[in-house]
Amino acid sequence: MYARGLQKLSLVDFPETMCATVFLAGCNFRCPYCHNPDLVLRSPGLPWISEEELLQFLEEREGFIDGVCVTGGEPTLEPDLPAFLARVKARGLKTKLDTNGTRPDVLARLLEHGLLDYIAMDVKAPRDKYRRVTRSRVDPGVLEASIRLVQQSQVPYEFRTTVVPGLLSADDVEAIARWITGAGKYVLQPYLPPRRTLDEKWRKRPPCPRSYLERLACRVAHLVVRVEVRGGDRNLP
Repeated sequence: MYARGLQKLSLVDFPETMCATVFLAGCNFRCPYCHNPDLVLRSPGLPWISEEELLQFLEEREGFIDGVCVTGGEPTLEPDLPAFLARVKARGLKTKLDTNGTRPDVLARLLEHGLLDYIAMDVKAPRDKYRRVTRSRVDPGVLEASIRLVQQSQVPYEFRTTVVPGLLSADDVEAIARWITGAGKYVLQPYLPPRRTLDEKWRKRPPCPRSYLERLACRVAHLVVRVEVRGGDRNLP
C-alpha cells in the first residue's frame, strides 16, 4: 500500500487521541466543493509513501502518538487497507477510518476482524439528492447498509455532514438526520471555501456561518443522541 500524504501529528482528526493521519488517493465521488482534488484525482505530483515507510515512522513515534487516522480520498477503495490496519493494530495503536460509506462489504470485513476503533462516515445528502451532491452514481441502498453497520457495531462512531450553502437546505439536513435516526453522534460541519476545490467555481461560494449550523443542530437534536457543530465562524452573516 502507498499513502499519498502523511500528517505526522493531529489533535483533531481522532477524538481524544493524538494521531498520525494517513491520506490515501482515489475517490468514487466527485463532490464539487471537495477540498482535496489532488487526492481525488490521484495527482502525479503527490508523494508516494510506502507502507514500510509508514510503519517505520510509527515505530519511531512509539509513545508519542496513540493512533492512526486513515482518510482520503476514499480509503476503502484500497485493496491493502485491511492488512495495513492489522499491522497498525499489532503495534498497539488505535485506528480510525474516514469513509463515504460506499463499500459496506469492506466496512463489514474491517469490523468483523476488529480492525477499527473509531469510524467517521460522511452522509453527504438525503437519499434523493445524493447523485446531485456527489456528481456520481450511487445506490442509496449501499449507503443504508453502511449506516446500519456503523450503528449496530460496538465501535464508537460519528456521522457527519458538510453543510454547503445553496446545495443543502435546512430540510435536507433534517432528512439526513431522519435517515440516521438514533445515531450516537451527528456532526455538522460548515463549508468554508478552501484554496482549491474539485470544481473551481465552488471557491467563490459563500461560507456557512456557525450560527446557522447551531440553529440546524437544535432542529435535529431530537432525532439523534448527540449533535455537534464543528468549526465555523459565528460572526459570519
